[in-house]
Amino acid sequence: MRDSIIDYIRRNRISTTEVADALGKTGSLPDVRAINRGHFRVGKIFWAYAFGETNWHVHEQVQRVQEGDIVLVENFECGDRAIFGDLVSKYLLLYRQASAVVVRGALRDSHRLIKENWPIWCRGFNPVGCFNSPKEVSIPSENLEEKRAHYDGAIAVCDDTGVVIVPKHQHNQEFLRRLEQIEELEDKWYECVDRLKWSTFETVCLRKYESSPRLPEKE
Repeated sequence: MRDSIIDYIRRNRISTTEVADALGKTGSLPDVRAINRGHFRVGKIFWAYAFGETNWHVHEQVQRVQEGDIVLVENFECGDRAIFGDLVSKYLLLYRQASAVVVRGALRDSHRLIKENWPIWCRGFNPVGCFNSPKEVSIPSENLEEKRAHYDGAIAVCDDTGVVIVPKHQHNQEFLRRLEQIEELEDKWYECVDRLKWSTFETVCLRKYESSPRLPEKE
């Protein structure tokens, strides 16, 4: 079912706004923004993490990224340090053939990331990066497994507005049906405003189309 949802979103270029609506206006990753405009990506999440101001774990984990994956990197106790920069981004997007990179933290080498027009989403930039050596102290396993269970294998949708996550328990026919309904509703709203010249209040709030003979309901 996951592949069917990914394919439907990709073929119809369903925006993060519409996906969030289908999720009951939820699912976005706060403060994560596109570095470069115009990219649209949807795919299965490969979840990784950095911890305690070191990106050792990131380097080790992303060796297993598969073609088409969207790499989502979590930030545990790294503060404002950049998780990585151009080298890891290039490795993931060019050599591992990841579809996109999403970092819940800062990155560096912004001039290179922008010049290459990589499909990357993050929380900002910092020239001061994480260390690349291991630490003896490890992240609490319950926190790690909770995050992994939630994100790894879920669906990420990324565009200029941000990043929305479709959790695994929503990978079903009902969610696909909601996506189809959202698409139909958007078409109907634009028809009301563009062709019938109704106000957005009449269209979105009063839903005049439900009782108007000028705009029959779609079957």
